[in-house]
Amino acid sequence: MSDVLQGIRILDWTAWQHGPYTTLLLGAMGAEVIKIENPEGGDPARGIQSIVGAPAAIPGGGNYFIEANNMNKKSLTLNLKSDKGREILYKLVEKSDVFVHNYRVRVVTKLGVDYETLSRYNPKLVYAVASGYGPKGPEADSPCFDYVGTARSGLMMAYGESGSPLVYPAGGIADQGGAIMLAFAVVTALLARERLGIGQKVEISQVGSMVALQGLNVMASLLVHREMNKHDRKKATNPLWNHYLCQDGKWLCLACFQSDRYWHDFCEVMGIQELENDPKFDNMVRRGENCEELVCILDKRFITKPRDEWLKLLKEGGDFIFTPVQSVSDLGNDPQILANDYITYLDHPELGRTKVLGFPITMDKTPGRMRLPAPKLGQHTEELLIELLGYSWEELSQLRDEGVI
Repeated sequence: MSDVLQGIRILDWTAWQHGPYTTLLLGAMGAEVIKIENPEGGDPARGIQSIVGAPAAIPGGGNYFIEANNMNKKSLTLNLKSDKGREILYKLVEKSDVFVHNYRVRVVTKLGVDYETLSRYNPKLVYAVASGYGPKGPEADSPCFDYVGTARSGLMMAYGESGSPLVYPAGGIADQGGAIMLAFAVVTALLARERLGIGQKVEISQVGSMVALQGLNVMASLLVHREMNKHDRKKATNPLWNHYLCQDGKWLCLACFQSDRYWHDFCEVMGIQELENDPKFDNMVRRGENCEELVCILDKRFITKPRDEWLKLLKEGGDFIFTPVQSVSDLGNDPQILANDYITYLDHPELGRTKVLGFPITMDKTPGRMRLPAPKLGQHTEELLIELLGYSWEELSQLRDEGVI
């Protein structure tokens, strides 16, 4: 059993989250990922001390932001502003399959690491760009972070209930979504190279990824000229597609879309048999017309028992579609999450055996996995320059003295 991308070498010149998580995923599939960082501080995310007002540091130094986005990589420090630094990069490009960056066009052009330049050193190179707005248009080279991608794509307006304030979801959804799509693009480009013998430039933007993520809502606005209605809990037109607060302060989610098929059993479980044939609630249309009254009734029922008791009753009472509403903190102890390695274990030099975010794709013969913790800045510089490019210790010493590495 081998990793599906074993033998693929990726040069990762990225920072923050969108680009780094892309290469983390590719590394989980077996690719050798070389993270290229400036000798003076490296990825700016290494300097993060707090996030949203809470400490980000982890034992042994570093922070959870770097760990979350840079597992499965080696770190090489390289000053690309220097001629010798670029010379080393070009040698690496000749021996690599993929180059990934998330910098603006003016930066990559100025430093001589644009696609046109690098493809001369390796015509079959897959050159991948994680951008904010996409390769064309008046804002193609404008700066962008996750917050901007979420706002511009319409995603912030789509969250929450009707009339609620704007919601910005934690965790970098535009970064993560864009990274997953860019990893898909890289693998597709590698397949095209294998079949057609060509390299190419591929680009995924935060805005474009978040537009695609909302495909159904976007198509509704384009084809019927109105956005999908937001879910309003108290006015849920299908009260069996809703979330309810239980006695212990925990929430439960029902997702019984074809509500008529569940209505009889649901009334039995909830102890509201008298409502089954009530003309206000006896079919899906009437429940929709009288949804506020029914939601109010169900609110009063769910609040009478703790969530675990309701979960047990629903499981035993019919083929319902339901689940507990969890916080992110619940995930690390969720047996379903753990069974599928969505959260997995990694042997970390400072933290020991610890739980980390896993690989979200299940492949039975070539499974992806978290193989390496995030590297320290420049941890693999000597190894890569000596073993991969053939530099001597004396040459490394000179390059270090000159500030190249």
